[in-house]
Parts: sequence; structure tokens; C-alpha cells
Amino acid sequence: MVKIRLTRLGDKKSPFYRVVVMDARTTRDGKALDILGTYDPLKDPAEIKVDVELTKQWLKNGAQPTDTARAILIKAGAIPKPKQKPPAKTKAVKKVKEA
Repeated sequence: MVKIRLTRLGDKKSPFYRVVVMDARTTRDGKALDILGTYDPLKDPAEIKVDVELTKQWLKNGAQPTDTARAILIKAGAIPKPKQKPPAKTKAVKKVKEA
């Protein structure tokens, strides 16, 4: 299985990440099949640079993003934001204590 995930770069206490496509069995910092972009969480606001067209191509071919990578790709606009369901309407009646 192919995953879209983050690989860490940068020094101690100053992380910098690449958004990469890897085989699910490789280690975090192992060899990547493709580099989709970068993520810098230390800048304010966090800097995200992603090749949207290349990401969409990998997703179409079956690559599955991890939870963190999915959140970053949503912010970058490569994945549409999921629609939230409206809260369920219940017919529950709140009981009031009588003193």
C-alpha cells in the first residue's frame, strides 16, 4: 500500500517536514517514491507548499494520506474539505427537579 505522509527534516527542536509518497512498510525517513511538498510548522502562520496536481494524481492512483497529511492537504487545497453533518435532532425531554 502507498501512503502520503510526512518525513522529518531539520535540527533538534526545529522541525521541518516534507510531504512525501512512500510505501507503507518503509521507515519514517526512508526512501520516498515522490516528494509532493513541504510543511514548516514554526512559521506564523505555518507555511504549506504542496504541488496540488501531483497530489491529486497520486490520490487518484490509490495513495492513502495519513491523518496529519490529510489535514495539511486540506489546508493546501489538494483535498476538498469534508462536509460536516448537522447535529442530530433528538426528542429527548430534559427532566426538571421540583423542590
